[in-house]
Amino acid sequence: MNGGTAKFIVEPGNALNGTVTVPGDKSISHRSLMLGAVAEGQTHVKGFLPGEDCLATLAAMRAMGVSVERISETEVIINGVGMRGLKAPADVIDLGNSGTAMRLMMGLMAGQAFDVEMTGDSSLRSRPMERVAKPLREMGAAVTTTDGKPPVNVEGGAQLCGMEYAMPMASAQVKSAVLLAGLYAEGETAVIEPAVTRDHTERMLQGFGVAVKVDGARSSLQGGATLKGMAIDVPADISSATFPLAAGCVSASGAVSVVHAGINPTRTGIIDILRLMGCDLTVSDESEVGGEPVATLTAAASKLKGCDIPPELVPLAIDEFPMVFALAALAEGETRITGAEELRAKESDRISAMVDGLKNLGVQVEEFEDGAVIHGGEVAGGTVDSLGDHRIAMAFAVLASNATGPVEILDVDNVATSFPGFVDCMTSLGLKIRLDNAEKGS
Repeated sequence: MNGGTAKFIVEPGNALNGTVTVPGDKSISHRSLMLGAVAEGQTHVKGFLPGEDCLATLAAMRAMGVSVERISETEVIINGVGMRGLKAPADVIDLGNSGTAMRLMMGLMAGQAFDVEMTGDSSLRSRPMERVAKPLREMGAAVTTTDGKPPVNVEGGAQLCGMEYAMPMASAQVKSAVLLAGLYAEGETAVIEPAVTRDHTERMLQGFGVAVKVDGARSSLQGGATLKGMAIDVPADISSATFPLAAGCVSASGAVSVVHAGINPTRTGIIDILRLMGCDLTVSDESEVGGEPVATLTAAASKLKGCDIPPELVPLAIDEFPMVFALAALAEGETRITGAEELRAKESDRISAMVDGLKNLGVQVEEFEDGAVIHGGEVAGGTVDSLGDHRIAMAFAVLASNATGPVEILDVDNVATSFPGFVDCMTSLGLKIRLDNAEKGS
């Protein structure tokens, strides 16, 4: 818990409608910086997410000798240094609140010639890193964690050997770290997933010229590839789009549209879940930018109903589950979530954080190791603690539009990590939200 001073205060009022854009995809923004850094030539990125997480990755690349030009808030040019061109940083690399940055960089750093230590804020230092360190060690990397958590040390000069790794748990971050290390390994590196997860790394590597083979649940590549700089147009992040779309679902009337939203099929579990719960959600204006499908998503006022969330949809919507918990509190009947134990390893223990917050607002919830059962009904006003978790904070902000009284959401500083401008965006739709006592977070 970061104990930030910022809080949201949301007044009831569910007349929410309008059309918005949301920030660029965080996953793609992180990867564009890392792969652009080790590519040859320039990588020009438009739609870059200028949130604190991605800016931490940008600072890390600069600390290792990569020139990154900020053309504007959302446009960057990365002057690649090639696969062996990164230099030892002068100090410890601080990745702030970003678990994605740390886990992926563990894979990228495994093949470098120099030592590096990576740390982060108090939230990041509480998150598990052994799930990444273990397969990297099996490839020959010298990776040490601190009681399984950051700070993480990676020793340079390791000779990596490719391997086939059957992942015990579905995780795009683990898969990506292994594949990034595989770029520096001898022979083939393959990852076999127990369930499909987001495939941004595979798509982007292919765009940079790496021959990535995807055969069902198995993704593989050969070591020794050369990456070539490219142009990247980052779509709007469907994880961020989930919040205004959810606002449209629970509005008393009207509809909310999000334009240029990424609809990568490994990320659209939230669309399936919203529809299962009775949300009137449409997809229009479909196109493709830089190998990633995009569309306009529109959610109209709907009568939500509880349901059993299919476990196979969990990896396809893992970041959106705080909002699913919140919507379940407003749905008619019972919603059962299972197979979601990965939520306990996010910015907070998202299962416990959502259960505790819902209970504070008078919602009946039963918590399990891998999920919960939420009994929909009336949501009272009150106070909830987001535990410094940006997605928890935003989910409760949307839920509060349908509460019977004001809702105060504590510790919301980290909303800026993924959704800078969240308050302005939601205010434009009619949400009665204000940011209190902080210099950042909106």
